[in-house]
Amino acid sequence: MASERLSVVVTRRLPDAVETRMTELFDVRLCPQDGPMERADLVAAMQDADVLVPTITDTIDAAMLGQAGERLKLIANFGAGVDNIDVATARQRGILVSNTPGVLTEDTADMTMALILAVTRRIPEGLSIMQAGRWEGWAPTALLGGRVGGRRLGVLGMGRIGQAVARRAKAFGMQIHYHNRKRLRPETETELEATYWESLDQMVSRMDVITINCPHTPSTFHLMNARRLKLMKPNAVIVNTSRGEVIDENALTRMLRGGEIAGAGLDVYEHGTDVNPRLRELQNVVLLPHMGSATREGRMEMGEKVIINIKTFADGHRPPDLVVPAML
Repeated sequence: MASERLSVVVTRRLPDAVETRMTELFDVRLCPQDGPMERADLVAAMQDADVLVPTITDTIDAAMLGQAGERLKLIANFGAGVDNIDVATARQRGILVSNTPGVLTEDTADMTMALILAVTRRIPEGLSIMQAGRWEGWAPTALLGGRVGGRRLGVLGMGRIGQAVARRAKAFGMQIHYHNRKRLRPETETELEATYWESLDQMVSRMDVITINCPHTPSTFHLMNARRLKLMKPNAVIVNTSRGEVIDENALTRMLRGGEIAGAGLDVYEHGTDVNPRLRELQNVVLLPHMGSATREGRMEMGEKVIINIKTFADGHRPPDLVVPAML
């Protein structure tokens, strides 16, 4: 395989430097427009290519994998999450799946902290007043938010990103608490000054801010459901830069509208771009268009990882970022 140039199909526009390097190394078919591929086009690509490079906007399910050609041996996902791909079915069909973990940790943690500050300090409301030309001057009681220092932060999912958020929040004087599938090592807990909660319910009921930093899996779908959201304190806020499916969006919207939760900062949504319209109307909600990982540096590093995974595979070795079902 190393003697031939692999046939690679890329489903979305990538940074110019990444596309140029791919063209140098592989027989690449690039996507001319910056929009998701139609399902039929994805199937056609999977029938012709050795390697498919999809993004999180491309759903690669069992039915599509059943139509893949014999040449397809690697799906090199441009993204850290792989919940858009049926990894188990791919493996059964002899198709490897790789991703791009680690490179977006700091960028996503930055955005998480930005959302915490934006919600608690009412930054979008102030911005809206200024842009509308409605500011009439400083007042002692205008746009009063809350101080983050001293508040309890509950981190749901203490992996790379969760720990990076905890480090930032600790620097702001927040008290760090967390719930995770596995408890951290004692030295990591000591470094972060983090308190472990075995019971998610108990942690949720005592936090001032909840940040979602766990992946979307069958076990985390609606992990923050209506019952659990009701455990939150009325003056608490929730932030999600992970996966929208972890929160029951309709239940969250109802509780925000009813004043049962003080606010929310969301970068991801349960139904992708189909955001609950009632959520958009709320003053106590900050909504972003999935910007958590959107830095030039991060996208370049993602592209480099994709190229390394493909090149390593082409050379007859295991891709360094190979995903196996046990990891999910």
